[in-house]
Amino acid sequence: MNSTSEQPPVLWAPSPERIKATEIDRFRRDVRPQASNYDELWEWSTTEPGPFWRSVWDWCEVVGDPGDRLVEPGENFWETRFCPDATLNVAENVLAHRAGAAEHAIIALREDGSERLITWDELRSEVAAMAAFFRTVGVRRGDVVGAWMPHVAETVVAFLAASSIGAVFTSTSADFGVNGVVDRFGQTEPVLLVGADGYSYGGKDFDCLARLGEIASQLPSVKTVIVAPVLTSQPDLAALGLDQSTATVIGWHDALAAPSTTSADLTFEQLPTDHPLYVLYSSGTTGKPKCIVHRSGGVLLKHLTEQRLHSDIAPGDTVFYFTTCGWMMWNWLVSCLASGATIVLFDGSPVHPTRGTVFDLADRYGVTFLGVSAKFIDSTMKAGLVPRESHELDTVKSICSTGSPLSPEGFSWVYDSVKSDVHLVSMSGGTDLCGCLVAGDPTRAVVPGEIQVPTLGLGTTVFGDGGEHLTDGSQGELVCTTPFPSMPLGFGGDPDGGRYRAAYFERFDGVWAHGDYASMTERGGMVIHGRSDATLNASGIRIGTAEIYGVVEQIDAITEAIAIGQEWDDDTRIVLFVTLAEGAELDEELVAQIKRDLRTKCSPRHVPAVVKAVADIPRTRSGKIVELAVTEVVHGRPVKNLEALANPEALDLFAL
Repeated sequence: MNSTSEQPPVLWAPSPERIKATEIDRFRRDVRPQASNYDELWEWSTTEPGPFWRSVWDWCEVVGDPGDRLVEPGENFWETRFCPDATLNVAENVLAHRAGAAEHAIIALREDGSERLITWDELRSEVAAMAAFFRTVGVRRGDVVGAWMPHVAETVVAFLAASSIGAVFTSTSADFGVNGVVDRFGQTEPVLLVGADGYSYGGKDFDCLARLGEIASQLPSVKTVIVAPVLTSQPDLAALGLDQSTATVIGWHDALAAPSTTSADLTFEQLPTDHPLYVLYSSGTTGKPKCIVHRSGGVLLKHLTEQRLHSDIAPGDTVFYFTTCGWMMWNWLVSCLASGATIVLFDGSPVHPTRGTVFDLADRYGVTFLGVSAKFIDSTMKAGLVPRESHELDTVKSICSTGSPLSPEGFSWVYDSVKSDVHLVSMSGGTDLCGCLVAGDPTRAVVPGEIQVPTLGLGTTVFGDGGEHLTDGSQGELVCTTPFPSMPLGFGGDPDGGRYRAAYFERFDGVWAHGDYASMTERGGMVIHGRSDATLNASGIRIGTAEIYGVVEQIDAITEAIAIGQEWDDDTRIVLFVTLAEGAELDEELVAQIKRDLRTKCSPRHVPAVVKAVADIPRTRSGKIVELAVTEVVHGRPVKNLEALANPEALDLFAL
């Protein structure tokens, strides 16, 4: 990591008193007092990973037996194991009695204003009853439990119940279509399926019962279907249209009240750290989604590090993150319970009934950690909102952004328009590791456009094409040079591990290549320039799409942009598609402004050859725009998995 005497532009810097109050500074003083700052702590964590990860286990009071061995080196990067003799149960850690925890474990909200407050004891009781029901219907250790669910408390209960007995959990959000769910769950073969009767979004209700029956009928492994009441108190189970000889169908409350569950004790299977915890899925826009199998102990240690140390989440905090059950941030949010934090679940649109909804709930429930996407920040900024003028936000100590690169203007807007004394935690990672490669540090200054630090325990850096370290601001591949606990166990349907190794380790031998295009700043921070598989290669020069979006989306007439590289005359030219603000027109003047701004703020190489207005931009169900799918359409090639998209009809707008 580099340092320089040059003073960077600073949006916020913590006071000495605030630094001493942070979790990471307490950790440093307790565990590694000879490390005087974050850089030295990170250096130790990557050169002595065994002692570091064991110290996280001990300091965060992980419940379980850590075993004697700290690390078992593998012949290859991906074969390294951490705490290889340890046993634990993630649900036991999530439900543990943490000193300082607030009364409520979960605050479950819906966009219609309804709320459900769940105490820790109530959560433990409900998990115990559901786990007992799972056992009654034959769910065993290693079986898969699938959930096609909204962002409600029942989904959390189903996950914890499955985890407590050693079953493997997998979920998709309720807005996925039948084919999208079957494409995913069909590869993991769940024996039990949890689904809701419906969900609400943007003021509209969406019935799911018939589709739930259709999904279950296409998954022959499913023997039991549990229907959770979201839209109605008593869902019509007959609406599933399932023959009971195919699968047993039962309502959520009936499952909890079954004779075998009413007096069930909450017990936890003690499992190896490498026991599979859950299966997450790649977006699958260029083929069937990859089934990424994650290990119990590794994910727990990674999440505790990111939440307690990088995000300063402590027992008694209240954590909100806008997410769905089909995005890894749902898994991340649930893990916050293991830190003794209260989690806030919000099911619905974050801008319904008003754009201030997220800030309303932050005030109402005393949120301390407010998590949103970069696109939410950008759209709220463009809408002209100034939350600091309409909301108190006095409890908010951290605001987190992820999902896509946050522009420098987005950084500045948070401090100018939301709160001036907040730690902005920009972070980047993904489904692949169910965590972050780069994240925040509450003990150092925030600089616009920069993610502050590589995460502890990960040798995150940037490589050039030849595998050379790039620390001078040059753009290259985001990589990790050291093994880490939350490396996936593997992919489903990949018995020899060939697809897994090809996904991460073929680009650079023995090094995790993440698939992002990035640059390291002179301060040791990181700037993410977009996915490297979507990097533009115009006239042999690699350009990150985020650089283009960061400039173009600052123009008032433009609400969003997507850029792709089109094969053209034995070369590649940049084609830029934009959506326009109400009343705006893509005329010669606006095109000239776009090109002028890109030429002066980026370089002549960033200037698109073609600019075209479209009514909508396709995105995944977690809100990420899909350059690769648009690239396929522009070249007249089929997009293989339309079910991965929230709005596949938008692709029709991109034929040139």
